[in-house]
Amino acid sequence: MRDGLNEESGVESEAVCAGKAGLAHGVGEWARKSVNIQDGCPHDCRYCYAKAMAIRFGRTTPKGWDKGKVRAKAVNARWHKKSTPATSGNDIMFPTSHDIHPTNLLECTTVLKRMLEAGNRVLIVSKPWLVCVKGLCRDLQAYRAQITFRFTIGSADDKTLEFWEPGAPRFSERLASLKHANQKGFTTSVSCEPMLDMKIDKVVERVRPFITDSIWLGRANRLVSTIGFNCPGDTVARNAARTLLTDQDDAYLVSLYERFKNDPLIRFKDSIKKVVGVARPAQKGLDI
Repeated sequence: MRDGLNEESGVESEAVCAGKAGLAHGVGEWARKSVNIQDGCPHDCRYCYAKAMAIRFGRTTPKGWDKGKVRAKAVNARWHKKSTPATSGNDIMFPTSHDIHPTNLLECTTVLKRMLEAGNRVLIVSKPWLVCVKGLCRDLQAYRAQITFRFTIGSADDKTLEFWEPGAPRFSERLASLKHANQKGFTTSVSCEPMLDMKIDKVVERVRPFITDSIWLGRANRLVSTIGFNCPGDTVARNAARTLLTDQDDAYLVSLYERFKNDPLIRFKDSIKKVVGVARPAQKGLDI
């Protein structure tokens, strides 16, 4: 075990899930289990918490994270159906500590098929490349009813995305990926966590026509400390982090909540719920 993840499968252990305090947070807001098959990620996001933890515990370096390495044992793991009630939301979130990328698309598709063939409901979360989404929609069409795509789009501004997520696709590619998944009949959702600027309304406006499930809003978590691990000595990144957190203070989150609280598509992550006083679910994976 390492940091609550099974070395071979990348699955968050039941013991760790059970040991976390009462209210669902993080991955637990969306799914009962998280699954990963790779160490490192070519997207190399400045705010990546998985990267920061890997650096902290000596598994990588700030310059080494973007050289992702697939774990063969995780790819070849066998899957069974989670015994969860029909109303319990998502069984599995995939991936959480890396992304789906053209370089690992084959392995990601293999693992997804095995999870889905076993009957699991899977939340696929990605900063999407269109070629990957086209491949997944084609190869996983038979399991469409078990899948929700949730694409991460924290800004509609390409310069902002390029700064915080240097190796990830720009806005137009992500929007095209969302449109494609929607056109192919998959359940579609967007995560605006972290919100990377003060213009998140632009993202909501652009993605809304292609959403069938939800748009999630959330503030960056542990941003300054994460930047300290991921970007040592980078004063530009540290100052940008402090500015973003100052701008997105509690008063801003309250105003954001008041603006969107009656919008049926908008949902709020734990980082906002606890500020505005919204009830936080105790059961993991409800996706509410």
